[in-house]
Amino acid sequence: MGDVVCAVSAERSRALRRAVLRPSETLAEVAGREVPGTHYIGVERDGELVAIGWTREEGGAELWRVGAMGTAPEHRGQGLAATVLAALTEYASEHGARRVWCNARLPAIGFYEGQGWSIESDEVFDVPGAGPHKRMSRELAVASGDG
Repeated sequence: MGDVVCAVSAERSRALRRAVLRPSETLAEVAGREVPGTHYIGVERDGELVAIGWTREEGGAELWRVGAMGTAPEHRGQGLAATVLAALTEYASEHGARRVWCNARLPAIGFYEGQGWSIESDEVFDVPGAGPHKRMSRELAVASGDG
């Protein structure tokens, strides 16, 4: 059947987000972190959601945040996170973003750097329940509107 990159509901993404990112939390606690206006994108493989991420305007109309990037362990190393991140940044750009940012877990910094993201500062901060992070960002190309 193959991989399908698609918008998914927050509800549909909860189990994967919990399993990969917040295993110590209940599904209700994961749901309690959801923010209205968040756009979720996932990768389905043979009908199963195997990778997820979200984006939303946060910090002004031209500044969007990316979060909850996660891939099921058995599907890692296949480029799915890069696929999700590209779809999220494209969505943000189409909705007016000129810059995207995230709080990256320390082990994920190399991944984001490989996708053109930069560390904003050397400050390491702890996200309760998720561990040490650094803030990263990426400038987006501005659409010319001539297309």
